Amino acid sequence: MTRNAQAGLVATVVLGLIAGSCGGARTVKFGAVLPLTGQWQLYGEPIRKGLELAYEQAKDDPNAEFAFELDIRDSESRAPHAAEQLEAVYDAGVLAAVGGVTSDEALAMVPVMDEADRVLLSPSASSPKLTGISSNFYRIYPSDFREGAKMGNFAAQTLGLNKAVILAAESNYALGVQDVFKSEFERYGGEVAAVIEYPVGHTEFDDDVTKALSHDPEAVYVADYAFEIASIVKELRQRGFRGRILTTHAFAAPGILDEVGGAAEGILLTRTIFDVGSSDPPVKSFVDAYKAKYREEPDAFAAHGYDAFKVLQEALKQGGTAARDFWKGMRQVKIVGASGLIQFDEKGDVGQFPRVYQVSDGKLIDYEKYVEIKKKELQDRLEQLRREAEAARRAAQAGGS
Repeated sequence: MTRNAQAGLVATVVLGLIAGSCGGARTVKFGAVLPLTGQWQLYGEPIRKGLELAYEQAKDDPNAEFAFELDIRDSESRAPHAAEQLEAVYDAGVLAAVGGVTSDEALAMVPVMDEADRVLLSPSASSPKLTGISSNFYRIYPSDFREGAKMGNFAAQTLGLNKAVILAAESNYALGVQDVFKSEFERYGGEVAAVIEYPVGHTEFDDDVTKALSHDPEAVYVADYAFEIASIVKELRQRGFRGRILTTHAFAAPGILDEVGGAAEGILLTRTIFDVGSSDPPVKSFVDAYKAKYREEPDAFAAHGYDAFKVLQEALKQGGTAARDFWKGMRQVKIVGASGLIQFDEKGDVGQFPRVYQVSDGKLIDYEKYVEIKKKELQDRLEQLRREAEAARRAAQAGGS
């Protein structure tokens, strides 16, 4: 299927769901501009699935006050095209839009948003440049300031690392997060021996990795998107690097751990809390509904897509259908979603804090839980050795008598 045909199919499927099932309820139209094709599709697709799931639940609610429509457009993973598509959905009469999956897309969309004076809610953009950029812009993923700071602090204080090298793309996202990591790592006594930057879309990392390893680092911090991180990880492992590989939530994209395979083992990354096995009602309800619809487990990106629609619903409830009333509703949003507590500060940022996860046996596990598991394994092993030694001692005594 061609890219345009795929995008057209998505729009047809989504808009085909807009039957007037809510009787005489007032109709409210929301929009979304997501990367459904191109290099960022691996983030856009799970977000789309989560968004559509929440939309269908709202549409099928017999007690709904509003009848919803959802107009989804493909950004094609191109920031300028994302801006064009946002203008198109605003022109189509949407009250607010979900978009800016990547920081570059979000930054390109902000001027369009302000020109239309409508709300734009990003499910996943995290550049610090977006903090307070406009009173119309909100995001439900925390700023890279928190993510970079968390890993910088963790690397220096928890892991006790002294020297690191940074490999980062020259993108708004990567430059933002690596700068914060560097500042925080050095604040707690670490040394960043080198910051090696490369152009966006770079695919050959031999020279970059050679430069990084020439500094004999204890850790390499990689700031980029999933495919590039995967390539760098493989190159580092092939070179026999045995130090720590640290990175960001971008590496947690669907399918990436399987692609990298054993080379991913031990990688540490920061991301928001999302546990697919959680018994917390908001998470379990989402996971069960997602698995029933798509026959697969959701990831954190799907959770953020799902919560994005829930936020728009709540803003509508708190505010109203007029643009300025809806804006006021966004300021009053406070919900517990699949991705956690969502409440915006005066700069449009969400008050969530990322945690550190480690790749263990091909899966992401909260680092603190990982440490507890390993500690328990060690205790069990020591207890086994103690019992074996005691059994041997008794056997020796019995033989001597």
